[in-house]
Amino acid sequence: MSKTADIRLPDPSRWKALAFIALAQLMVVLDATIVNIALPHAQTALGISDANKQWVITAYALAFGGLLLFGGRIADLWGRKRTFVVGLIGFALASALGGAAQNQGMLFGSRALQGAFGALLAPAALSLLAVMFTDAKERAKAFGIYGAIAGGGGAVGLILGGFLTQALNWRWTFFVNIPFAVVAAAGAYFVIREPAGSRNRSSLDIPGVVLSALGLVSLVYGFTRAESAGWSDALTIGMFVASGALLLAFVLTEARVKSPLLPLRVLLDRNRGGIYLSLGLATIGMFGLFLFLTYYLQVVKGYSPIRTGFAFLPMIAGMITGSTQIGARLMTRVPARKLMGPGFLTAAVGMLLLTQLEIDSSYTTLILPAQLLLGLGMGTAFMPAMSLATHGVEPRDSGVASAMVNTSQQVGGAIGTALLNTIAASAATAYATSHAALGATDPELLKLQSMVHGFTGAIWWAVGILVVAAAIAVTFVNAGRPSATGTSGSGDADGVEDEFKVPVLAH
Repeated sequence: MSKTADIRLPDPSRWKALAFIALAQLMVVLDATIVNIALPHAQTALGISDANKQWVITAYALAFGGLLLFGGRIADLWGRKRTFVVGLIGFALASALGGAAQNQGMLFGSRALQGAFGALLAPAALSLLAVMFTDAKERAKAFGIYGAIAGGGGAVGLILGGFLTQALNWRWTFFVNIPFAVVAAAGAYFVIREPAGSRNRSSLDIPGVVLSALGLVSLVYGFTRAESAGWSDALTIGMFVASGALLLAFVLTEARVKSPLLPLRVLLDRNRGGIYLSLGLATIGMFGLFLFLTYYLQVVKGYSPIRTGFAFLPMIAGMITGSTQIGARLMTRVPARKLMGPGFLTAAVGMLLLTQLEIDSSYTTLILPAQLLLGLGMGTAFMPAMSLATHGVEPRDSGVASAMVNTSQQVGGAIGTALLNTIAASAATAYATSHAALGATDPELLKLQSMVHGFTGAIWWAVGILVVAAAIAVTFVNAGRPSATGTSGSGDADGVEDEFKVPVLAH
């Protein structure tokens, strides 16, 4: 019997399952934006110092980023459905602990637990889509819906975070996760039917788990510490050196062990490698931008948390449009690079507009069109990238391939927050020093002008990073468009045959 004949029949409950998978993704994205909005209030309530407030974000980032590969491998080993449900329940319990926090240690601990269970949940969700949707057209539609809801979660989080923080208190920004998690877990338990024979029951690669976790934690913490202590700080340098040594040891280990945590066949594929790298770079720019715009709107323009949330809606609308109306519709018609390259460049144009920010800049004529372009570009690029990153991998590798998508974004986010914040802070300090005379007459004006100058200086770097992401996508991602049935590759305009064929999934 041929490989094509062995393709599994589609799961009849796959669309219901998508609803609960997307709900879980909504919760995770919502949680990230809600916490950013609520952070100033939580800091005041628990007496968290300015030096320690970063740990509300960093504790989550370290646990999430450090354990993602392990979470993806656990999904392949335990089964994606079981890992997904366990991740949801754990995330809900950690959220309850955060909402009940009585001191900063409790809050930091709850965020670390959220990150750990998120590292189980995220790759399991994405790999469930990868193994349940094998038809190319259905796959495009499913990933378009998933991406749109994930993007919409950012808007829901910003608006809901502002409302809960103002109308109730910051604790409800944690408690709100609980009903989402309970409904998604119950639905997943009763609806999701994971395809048989898709687990990887090989023994767990313990050295790989330890080396990857320590290496990624060192890398993320190195960038996080650089933001507060500087790039020349001894511990910062030590973290980068340790990260390089640990990750090199991890790669050498994976090349030798019988059952690697991250099979190098997943990582070294030209298309997936290009996608992981371009997604990571694009996330660097996006993470810094969200932080800068939030501070600009609230501190410089004086927006309330709720108004700030609504101010981000054009970007989310652009993401949803780019994902569902451009990415999903064209993914089966044109090669992925012809969506990713122009998508990242469109986002770069939107970012370029924001380099013109000033204290009195108009939201309507500058920030709104910039957000629309950013969202449209990112939605168009991310949708085919997320699908192609897991398309064609063997079912036993789908969890760890999904984890690599999340890992590239998480590491990119950590780098973006630290790198762009450091650039912004240096530019702001230089501006304040060179305009000291203004500080003597109007110190508040100098403070705001320095802040905005720092933001625009860092945004210029984000523009360049997005252009590099576009170049990598166009250069490395050479897979042709998927066929309508998903049974063969059609090749792209350059005659490059599609390397991601659904028959590969039938093992």
